[in-house]
Amino acid sequence: MAVVPRRLWQHRWLQRVALKQKLKLWATSTVTRRWYNTVREVKIVEVGPRDGLQNEKNLVPTDIKVELIDRLAHAGIPAVECTSFVSPKWVPQMADHRKVMGRIHRLDNVSYPVLTPNLKGLEAALEVGVKEVAIFGAASESFSKKNINCSIKESLARFEDVCQAAKKNQIAVRGYISCVLGCPYEGDISPGAVSKVASKLVEMGCYEISLGDTIGVGTPGKMAALIDAVTQDLPVGSLAVHCHDTYGQALPNILIAIQKGVRVVDTSVAGLGGCPYAPGASGNVATEDVVYMLHGMGMSTGIDLQKLIEAGEFICSHLQRKTSSKVALAKGPKS
Repeated sequence: MAVVPRRLWQHRWLQRVALKQKLKLWATSTVTRRWYNTVREVKIVEVGPRDGLQNEKNLVPTDIKVELIDRLAHAGIPAVECTSFVSPKWVPQMADHRKVMGRIHRLDNVSYPVLTPNLKGLEAALEVGVKEVAIFGAASESFSKKNINCSIKESLARFEDVCQAAKKNQIAVRGYISCVLGCPYEGDISPGAVSKVASKLVEMGCYEISLGDTIGVGTPGKMAALIDAVTQDLPVGSLAVHCHDTYGQALPNILIAIQKGVRVVDTSVAGLGGCPYAPGASGNVATEDVVYMLHGMGMSTGIDLQKLIEAGEFICSHLQRKTSSKVALAKGPKS
């Protein structure tokens, strides 16, 4: 293993310290917080085609996935997470990632990120023209080992290689942190532990950190404490929330995050999803329900709710199940 000269090591360390200090000053600025609270636009990151379908026992045909992605994009969703470049051994549902990315009809105003857990995944994604990737870690040691077969420290080292390669190829990187409000194996997770992982990911080059309540145990009080803790180190503009609705707390938690200045929300059409490594985790919050709430608050999303509902009806028809979106159920099929 190559030895890094002491002077170079010190220079890199000082660079990281300086970056962290600048981020902290920006994050804790009263002006910054007030400005984000005046922004009336919320970005929706649709994770249904990836997080929503990855746990399906029966393989979903590639053409169905492609049409779902295209419908979501045409509904006005600005970011549609399409698939995951992982080994079919671990997530068989995502084995057709190359075909999916090769067949979707990309719109200029829509981003189509994919998950890349390691350098091999990133290299495969680059071959099919991906422009944005995501990496996913955890705030819980036990969950990290169950989900990606390594410790938090080991996962961060792995992600650093991915981030460096992505930067070299001018690829944007988004970071996910699982179990930010609770873990199925460890119980409560401290906000400080989440903030530590988030800061490391930003230092590596992630432009945004999605805080995931993977098993849906969070409450508004816990969400408020989490956002307050993380924004002591990072700007609120670099955060997103990703809430599962296991205990029916997703919408209240998202509302709190919005009130705290967060303006990016991960959702899944028809409330599809779960997590194969999180026992008891139900689906993500339904995109339809979040959009309805945000529009009712006077927030702009750029999304056509009716087209979104129709996209949910399309995938639920194929899966032969009822939508988990209360808004879609209330409005019913369009006559």
